[in-house]
Amino acid sequence: MYGITGYSNGYHQNQQQHSSEEKRGGGRRRRGGRRSRHPPGFRVSDHHHHHYNNDDDDDKQEQKAPPPCTDFDMAYFHSYAHVGIHEEMIKDRVRTDTYRAAIMEHQSFIEGKVVMDVGCGTGILSIFCAQAGAKRVYAVDASDIALQANEVVKANNLAEKIIVLHGRVEDVEIDEEVDVIISEWMGYMLLYESMLGSVITARDRWLKHGGLILPSNATLYMAPITHPDRYNDSIEFWRNVYGIDMSAMLQLAKQCAFEEPCVETITGENVLTWPHVVKHVDCYTIQHDELESVSTRYKFQSMMRAPLHGFAFWFDVEFNGPTNSPTNNHIPSLLTGASNNNHIDGIQKKKRANPNEALVLSTAPEDPPTHWQQTLIYFYDPIEVEQDQIIEGSLTLSQSKENRRFMNIHLEYSSGGRSYVKESVMR
Repeated sequence: MYGITGYSNGYHQNQQQHSSEEKRGGGRRRRGGRRSRHPPGFRVSDHHHHHYNNDDDDDKQEQKAPPPCTDFDMAYFHSYAHVGIHEEMIKDRVRTDTYRAAIMEHQSFIEGKVVMDVGCGTGILSIFCAQAGAKRVYAVDASDIALQANEVVKANNLAEKIIVLHGRVEDVEIDEEVDVIISEWMGYMLLYESMLGSVITARDRWLKHGGLILPSNATLYMAPITHPDRYNDSIEFWRNVYGIDMSAMLQLAKQCAFEEPCVETITGENVLTWPHVVKHVDCYTIQHDELESVSTRYKFQSMMRAPLHGFAFWFDVEFNGPTNSPTNNHIPSLLTGASNNNHIDGIQKKKRANPNEALVLSTAPEDPPTHWQQTLIYFYDPIEVEQDQIIEGSLTLSQSKENRRFMNIHLEYSSGGRSYVKESVMR
């Protein structure tokens, strides 16, 4: 099925058959992670690969077979062959400059070492690592953009340092461990279409004990928002259209506008309360099964009187070294609050006690905008809330059984003595 062509710098190409259909819909811009597919040319290691924190007994366990590459995966990879997606990401200066700064900040971990770039895209992060002195970089991507990445590598005279592998991280084989894993894996709402699972796989297969992962940890937040302009533009518009009562369109308009999550940009003025931590991700320790379902209970107190139109979600990632693992130092960087489990998920974040504690890439409404924007879940009808009124409920995010890159969202919320449920799918 796959034709294989080798190149002198170790680049390997799989001629893959891609599904002709891509799930888009809703006019929403797509943004997820990147993956990788088959390994030709690199021999299988003689030793068992180990997890960053595993004991020796765990190291000796048989490695599980990689998950199959589905038609959904193929369509996903195919979508990342389009240069426009990579142009958008590279032009996001907040994103790209922060990654470059993180690489240079951790140059002592990278110089003379072996690096893996999981989902390398056009190869820009791999090149940054080579410029920081990496001895060798394995740049892995399942999309056909790997063809262009290889040409970019050669054009910059880095073919001796950067080895482009066209394949899934779950399938490629290299014959050495790596000192550093770097990846821009975050999707909308952090986990939608994200490639964190592939980063976990790369970590467990190849990362040396004490190795570096960039970014090291991530946090997903949520907060209630008011957004009357958006609601008026999409819904109230139909009440009077050129003097004609078209309110019969209201229910359909609400369904079309707000059935699925929306990726939009809001400001801090839209946010009614301090945010709630939905999920904290420690990239050194997180396991695959933690990605299947994420649940949290929340309780907010509105800071103002306003119509409540829904909830906003955003995330930030931090670039800590392995000796500064967020397992040890993340909690002091947040003002503590009510926790709903044994980790920091569930606390309400007010501000970082020391903003210089770690390099941070933030997609929060009050920070400079990124291509991730914020993810909004709108109600079909707003709820009028008073200052200090309680808004509480629960949220469950789960991978779709149809396609693990899709996300099912179950949101329960209550305020002012009334309770509601909102179900949606991000796809």
